[in-house]
Amino acid sequence: MLPLTIDKHQRVSYQAILNGTNEFSDANLLGKGRFGAVYRCTLDDEGTGTNVAVKVFDPQQSGSSKSFEVECEALRRVRHRCILKIITCCASISPQGQEFKALVFELMPNNSLDSWLHPNSQEPAPCSTLSLAQRLDIAVDILDALDYLHNDCQPPIIHCDIKPSNILLAQDMSARVGDFGIARVLPENASQTMLNSTRSAGVRGSIGYIAPEYGEGSATSPLGDVYSIGILLLEMFTGRSPTDDMFKGSLNLHKFAEAALPDKVMEIADPAIWIHTEANDTGVADTGTARTRTEECLVSVMSVGISCSMQQPRERMLIRDAASEMRAVRDAYLIFANSPIHQRK
Repeated sequence: MLPLTIDKHQRVSYQAILNGTNEFSDANLLGKGRFGAVYRCTLDDEGTGTNVAVKVFDPQQSGSSKSFEVECEALRRVRHRCILKIITCCASISPQGQEFKALVFELMPNNSLDSWLHPNSQEPAPCSTLSLAQRLDIAVDILDALDYLHNDCQPPIIHCDIKPSNILLAQDMSARVGDFGIARVLPENASQTMLNSTRSAGVRGSIGYIAPEYGEGSATSPLGDVYSIGILLLEMFTGRSPTDDMFKGSLNLHKFAEAALPDKVMEIADPAIWIHTEANDTGVADTGTARTRTEECLVSVMSVGISCSMQQPRERMLIRDAASEMRAVRDAYLIFANSPIHQRK
């Protein structure tokens, strides 16, 4: 049975998706994941074309049907500005007789965070890199979303796959957490004990972002998401992926950042940040003061990332504390830079 989705939205047909993606043309392909592909789609809504993103599940991929059900269930009652909005769904049979399942989401015009952190071009330009202020805003958005999922959503949800490619960016560069295909939806009114530890269902997540205890067979828990966001924060501000070739043997992104704090933080910070910081973010004549404030900001941010990505779950920061700390760091930086705090916050 198809899980209950958002009842107020009429389901879209297979033919409408086929037409809207120009028969799943590569020109409309936005990305591929473990369970399928995402396409840009134009739906003919009462004579007006509506641009959306359609996640098409691969029926040949083991687990794709389960992923569709999990994502529907996870997003059924989620209401948060920093979580990708599901519009409708499609569960049908294609003309070839194959099962067809798809989810329709709001289209994020600025693609994924991954595409900004690791652009293909070897020559980063201001138009294709993220400023320090933008990174801080995005970090706050992601942490706010996770805080909501863990603490304010009923039932609570563990995302299980926080990574740059699952963070989408809107027109104003605000972030949306997406891809709930392997999320863990906890029972209604879950106890604190259940929040701290749920039954294990195999390793959940992506290489480089998976909490180390998952690899040892530990149960899924919100602290697994905390580890993932810790690694993501370090990646956002160093520009280095946790799967970078430099991380071999015992060296990993967490240890790399930890060893640099506080005195060498500027040496490990993403060089792309400076394209914006010196010209746009500070707007102050005293570049020495600007550099000092930027350095303090980076130390604070990476300290949060390190605290979230500790090896032992019990040593990690709580997600609500991490969200509060990141907001304070962001606000202090924007005040110094004489930039208005964004109204969307």
